[in-house]
Amino acid sequence: MEKHALTDFIVNYVEKRLQAKLITFDKEADKALSTLKGETLALAESELLKKRRELEQLYEIRTWLTDAAKQSYQIKQATHILKFTHSSAKGGSSVLNDYKDVSSQFLSTASLINPVMDTAISDAKVLGIAALLTEVHQDDSLIAALKRRDYSALEKIAEGPEQLEQWVTGFQKIFIDPHISSHKFAKQIFFPISTEKYHLISPLYSSSLAQALYQRITHARFSEEAKAIKLAQKENRQHEKASVFFPNLAVQNIGGTKPQNISALNSARSGRSYLLSCAAPQWKTVEKPPQKTMSIFHERSEVDFYTRATMVAMHHFLLSVRTLPNNRNIRRQRLNYLDQLIDQLFFYISTVQNMRAGWSVDSTLSRAQQLWLDPHRGMNDAAFRNEREAGDWQAEVAYDFGRWLNSRLKHERLLFGEAERREWSTATYFKRRLRNLESLIKVEIA
Repeated sequence: MEKHALTDFIVNYVEKRLQAKLITFDKEADKALSTLKGETLALAESELLKKRRELEQLYEIRTWLTDAAKQSYQIKQATHILKFTHSSAKGGSSVLNDYKDVSSQFLSTASLINPVMDTAISDAKVLGIAALLTEVHQDDSLIAALKRRDYSALEKIAEGPEQLEQWVTGFQKIFIDPHISSHKFAKQIFFPISTEKYHLISPLYSSSLAQALYQRITHARFSEEAKAIKLAQKENRQHEKASVFFPNLAVQNIGGTKPQNISALNSARSGRSYLLSCAAPQWKTVEKPPQKTMSIFHERSEVDFYTRATMVAMHHFLLSVRTLPNNRNIRRQRLNYLDQLIDQLFFYISTVQNMRAGWSVDSTLSRAQQLWLDPHRGMNDAAFRNEREAGDWQAEVAYDFGRWLNSRLKHERLLFGEAERREWSTATYFKRRLRNLESLIKVEIA
């Protein structure tokens, strides 16, 4: 037999399975023989030796592959697995979706660049065959070779063309589902398209998307890089990479104590699938207006509190790219962080603006921030209303915002000056949020 990487992998895979079976068999045989003596012991040894040879014959490479090819109809390559909906939905079809739309603004299986394909199985007994087909060895796998019609790995093992054809025909069934069907345990929605006709819509769980999410979160939580970042945080040291975390993360266990009954990838994940929080943010009421300060933009202010997490993430990002050329991706990410900060700022501003009218009369805030944060005061103060409607205060507010952001991002390895302050102060999104909020206030006051 000529040397071939995938061939060697197949042979070694079956040999390892045989050795595991033999170890178990020998342990059980020794236990059974330990209580026997004389002629009974001799007969038992002879019978166990016969069974051991039969086991070895079953795992002879060609015999095992022939049996595996016959059972492969129970395995289907898929991205969306029906049994995630109900583990007893054995007769229904899973779906392979290889449609690509990486430019879509929506996250779906189609938006994955290189989705990991799963294998749906009707019986856990064929999980070993599914593993042989899908396991990657030297950037290749048997299922990938079969898909591109490269049968050379199997050809080097087969006794002849007829046996090779038998194996290929059997294994190719993993790509074909001749009877696409739903199942009584599947989720089914009958959508009317006429008075007598319906589309049957059956939502399926995307194991490929779940795998991509699982890999991303696992790397962020448990990789060596993540451990180094956490150690730096613990020791209060800077790290060149950003710390990534997923708040309110939930874990869904699928398959119970037998995750292998669902699919190959579910078994590899030990049945765990991560769920991100989709709960609406909790409204936090600001109890007191900012009366005893000259500006809401200062350290340990309410604005600091609401923007803290985003500020830390933006700070880490700017540190990580400080030595790189300023390209489109860096500018886009920086703008994303800036937009998040502005959203969080105006969440706080809208809360303060809805407090009782006239609270700023006794405050030490700058005049511009009084005009900004206490708009309803103008209902009883004509001079205040006229000054506010003139709008000159908006430029000073934008200046204060830019100066505050500069000071919060300042670091010994990050230098911010007038150019950066001007960029923050003139941000398009800041102007838009300010304009939209002012439009709403004018309607309320009118």
